[in-house]
Amino acid sequence: MAKHDPRIDAKIGKSPEFARPILSHLRKLAHQGCPQAEETLKWGMPHFLYKGKILFGMGSFKEHIAMGFWLGSLIVGDSAAAEKAMGQFGRVTARKDLPPDKVLLGFINKAMQLIDAGATSPSRAQARAKPKPPAKVPAYLTAALRRDALAGKGFKSLSPSKQREYIEWLEEAKTPETREKRLAQALEWIAEGKGRNWKYEKK
Repeated sequence: MAKHDPRIDAKIGKSPEFARPILSHLRKLAHQGCPQAEETLKWGMPHFLYKGKILFGMGSFKEHIAMGFWLGSLIVGDSAAAEKAMGQFGRVTARKDLPPDKVLLGFINKAMQLIDAGATSPSRAQARAKPKPPAKVPAYLTAALRRDALAGKGFKSLSPSKQREYIEWLEEAKTPETREKRLAQALEWIAEGKGRNWKYEKK
C-alpha cells in the first residue's frame, strides 16, 4: 500500500475546491505508475520521488493547478502549454485539461527509466553550464581604478565572479555617501589582491 505523507493530505485539503479531486487523482496515478514513489514537499509543493529523484511535482493556485515532470522535455517534449504556467501542461482547471491517464502513466514510467539511466534535465544542465556575461563596470569604478594603478592592476587579476561581487556591492549602496565609503574600502582590498568576501574565504 502506498505510503502517504500527511503534509500532502494537508496541502490538498487546503487547496481550492476545484483542485482537490485533480490533485488527489494525480497522487493516485503517481503510486499506480510507480509503486516505489515517495511523497514529500519541495518548495512548499507536493512532489513524488523515485530513488530519491523527483518524478514530478504538482501545486494548486487560485484558479488552476500545475503539474510538471522534473525531466520535462525528455519526457513530454517541447510544449507550448508550458509557457502558460509551471510544468508541461499549462493551466489545468479540470482533469480534461490533462492527458489521458494511460498517457500520464506512460510519462511516469518514462521518468523512472530516465532516472534509472542517470539522466539530467537539459535545461538545468545548460543553465549550470552557461557562464554569466562579464559584469559591466560602472563609470565611477573605472575612473577610480584608473587613478589607482595598484587597484587597477588588482581588479584585472580578479576572477569575473569576484569582480561582479565588488560591482554588486557598490551598486547596492543606498546613498552616494555609502557608495563612496564602499569604493574607498574596495580600492584598498583590490590593491591587496583580495576579493570582496575575502574574510570568509578558505585559507
